[in-house]
Amino acid sequence: MERRTLGASALEVGAIGLGCMPMSWAYTSSQQRGEQSVRTVHAALDAGVTLLDTADMYGPFTNELLIGRVLRERRRDAFVSTKVGLLVGDGHVVANGRPGYVRRACDASLRRLQTDVIDLYQLHRADPEVPVEETWGAMAELVGAGKVRALGVCAMGARAVGARGAGARGSRRERERGRPGDLYDGTIRQLDRLQQVFPVGAVQAELSVWSAQALERLLPWCEARGVGFLAGMPLGSGFLSGTLKPGQGFEPDDIRARHPRFTAEMMAANQPLVAGLRRIAARHGAGWTPAQVALAWVLGRGRNVVAVPGAKRVEWAVENAAAARLGLSPRDVWEIEGLPAARGSWD
Repeated sequence: MERRTLGASALEVGAIGLGCMPMSWAYTSSQQRGEQSVRTVHAALDAGVTLLDTADMYGPFTNELLIGRVLRERRRDAFVSTKVGLLVGDGHVVANGRPGYVRRACDASLRRLQTDVIDLYQLHRADPEVPVEETWGAMAELVGAGKVRALGVCAMGARAVGARGAGARGSRRERERGRPGDLYDGTIRQLDRLQQVFPVGAVQAELSVWSAQALERLLPWCEARGVGFLAGMPLGSGFLSGTLKPGQGFEPDDIRARHPRFTAEMMAANQPLVAGLRRIAARHGAGWTPAQVALAWVLGRGRNVVAVPGAKRVEWAVENAAAARLGLSPRDVWEIEGLPAARGSWD
């Protein structure tokens, strides 16, 4: 698989990564099976994936334990990314950026992952009660101690604290017209502060055909500074794969069950997006899928972009990895960016 470089540390990863969260957190729990997940991680590594993206809060803790089972056998094949800064309580999640906690959390993650170094340690969320420079400074100390190789920032939750009502899909026409404010204004200000303490190696944020706001300012910020960009949710929580059907319903513990864009009405209204991706896939020949077209579009947004689709089944991980071989033509890109803007709130 093609390799891409993350940040000034020049760490190389496969262009397609594996988001491990669905194996243990947020999505349908009845389909979360440990042995199946272990096979999925192995299959992804066999297909050329190197970046495994997890977090201590997924489970909590069980996702890192799962990944640790694979790393025990294949540490040299994997680039390990995990996160710190969020604690899971009884029905709630809280931020903790205290330096002492960061140090203890890192040691705990190393034990669960069965490794002596974390390749990329990401700040999951900033703690509003702790100056972010203090949290970042503690994380930088971990690099100096040899426990971590590079630091990153996860901006996946920016929408929850950003300007509500900002368009979620961000088609080319919408970007040309411009919008008031920017979803990632606060993130960029935070990144500027962190850069004064220790270099940011990578930023993880949502980027997909139906949620492209990161293209406005966040991705250009990363490109200008040589910072890697991890594109989270590149398949729109599964919708862009074309495997979800309007009205199919979700289990109560699945985050999509409470998501405005996953109501039966909105899923039906957004089918033209999937139809467009399917049409382009068919033009490339038998076997290509809408999901692979969506991933190829993400990879085409910049040489510093790595797509990190989630998967919990072997066939999906292998299919996603193969998308790195799909080259989109200028016509394909033009058609994708001309698709109707996704309907429904993303908040």
